[in-house]
Amino acid sequence: MAANATVEEYMTCDVATVAPDDDVAEVSRRIVESDDYTGFPVTDGRKVEGFVSARDLLLADDNALIFTVMSEDIVVAHPDMKINDAARVILRSGIQKLPVVDDTGTLAGIISNTDVIRSQIERATPEKVGKLMSTLEEIHDIEVTEERRQVELAELTPTQSRVYADELQGRSYELEHGLAEPLVVIDNGGTLLLADGHHRVMAASRHGIEEMDAYLIVIDPDLKVELGMEQTADKEGLDTIDDIEVVDYARHPLIETTERLQDR
Repeated sequence: MAANATVEEYMTCDVATVAPDDDVAEVSRRIVESDDYTGFPVTDGRKVEGFVSARDLLLADDNALIFTVMSEDIVVAHPDMKINDAARVILRSGIQKLPVVDDTGTLAGIISNTDVIRSQIERATPEKVGKLMSTLEEIHDIEVTEERRQVELAELTPTQSRVYADELQGRSYELEHGLAEPLVVIDNGGTLLLADGHHRVMAASRHGIEEMDAYLIVIDPDLKVELGMEQTADKEGLDTIDDIEVVDYARHPLIETTERLQDR
C-alpha cells in the first residue's frame, strides 16, 4: 500500500541536471523551452552541490555562472524516506521537487508533488474498490473477484446520466499529468458497468483516448445479477458514453449552493 511506500518507489531516476559552471542564459533557456522543469539540481558529476530555480535566475546576469546564484542550503529526500514524509516536506516547504540523495551525497533521483499525489491516488482507489466489492457481496449474497486491466471506453455502459463541464477541465489536467485514478468497472455477465469515473472517461474521450486503466469487479458470469445501477442505466437510456450529457458549469450544484450563500 502507498501508505508504507518509499520515495524510491515513486521518484524519477532519470534526472535533468545542470553544472556549477553552466551560465544563467543557457539554464534559463532550458527552463523556458521545457514544460516540466522550473529548476534543476546542480551537480558536479553526480554529487549534489545545490539547486537553481527560475526565481534564482530572474535578476541574474546572463553570463553569471550557476554556482554564484544557486541555493546551497537545499532540502533533499532519501530513497528510503516514507512517501508520506516526503509529502509533508513538500507541502510545508512549498518546494515542488526534492532531489533524492543517497548516503554518499550522490543524486539518486527526484521526487515531485505530482509523484506524491499519484502515490495517494494508488492508495485511495483500491480502498474504494474493496468497499464496493464488500457491498455487492453482502447485498446480493455472491462472491466477486478483482482484476486490473485496460478497458475500451466504447465498451462501457455508463451509470450516470450527466457530467459537469467545469469538472471535465480538472479531469483533463489530471490526464495530461498522469494523475487520473483508474476507473472502477463492474463486469456483470459481460456488461461493463462504469461504477466510478464518468468525468475521467468523458475527458479522455475528448482527448481521443480509447482505453483506460481500470479495476474490474467481476461477477461470476453464471450468476447474472440484477444491479440497481444497471436498471438505472436502462431506465435512462444509457448505452454508451455518448449518451452522457455534459452540463454547463453554471448549473453545477456546488456553484448554485455558493450563489445562494452569497445572496444571504
